[in-house]
Formats: sequence, structure tokens, C-alpha cells
Amino acid sequence: MSKGTVVIGVIGADVHAVGNKIIDFALREAGYNVINLGVMVSQEEYIQAAIETDADAILVSSLYGHGEIDCQGLRDKCNEAGLGDIILLVGGNLVVGKQNFEEVEARFLDMGFDHVSAPGTPIEGVFDYLEEAIAARKK
Repeated sequence: MSKGTVVIGVIGADVHAVGNKIIDFALREAGYNVINLGVMVSQEEYIQAAIETDADAILVSSLYGHGEIDCQGLRDKCNEAGLGDIILLVGGNLVVGKQNFEEVEARFLDMGFDHVSAPGTPIEGVFDYLEEAIAARKK
């Protein structure tokens, strides 16, 4: 039995496919139904896939440093599409240059993300959070 459905992909103009495949594999091995949109994914593609699959979560990854720009407004678009309760996670190298992670995390939380992973965090590092968040969402 699946632990939930998660839409994943690499946002914006980012083409880092290896990490995306690792995330896909690890989530599947952990028991999740994974909808992998691949690389260069638009906000609208995440939202459409989440609607079509009745997803529990959207996991956005970015490695090229422009994630902060690419993710602006995603929560608002989710809300407008009727996905107000979808769990939004983001991780990777989200900003250009070395910046204090706590400050970066605060900016993404302010954008409406529920969980922000620091650069270098293994995907397994979000499993406990994801499982608890999905269970709470389904109640």
C-alpha cells in the first residue's frame, strides 16, 4: 500500500536529472507513489500533475541556484487551483552563492513551503516529515 502520492521534478530551467532520478528511486523504495515530471518543470506542470493524480505533496528540487526565483508564487497558484492543503517541499541549491541556510529557509517558508531542505540533505532526511505530514493531511 502506498504511503501517498508525491509529484516531483526539477523546477525552472534547471536540467539536473541525476538528483531527480535518485529522489524518484528513494521515494519509490520508501513506499510512495511517485509522479516524476523530470527536469525543466514549470509551476503549472506541478499543479496540473497534482490535480490529475490527487497528489498529497509536491516536492520541488533545484540545483542551479535560481530556485528562489522559480518558486515565487507557487503556493498562491496551488491555492487558486484548489490545492490549498497540498504539502509543498523544496530542496537543493536554492539560491546563488553561499547564504545562511536559516535565512534561506525562512524566505521559502514565507513563500508558503511547508518544508525546506538544506543543500546536501539526502532525500531520506525528509521521509519522517513527509510521512507525518501526509498522515495529518489525510485526517
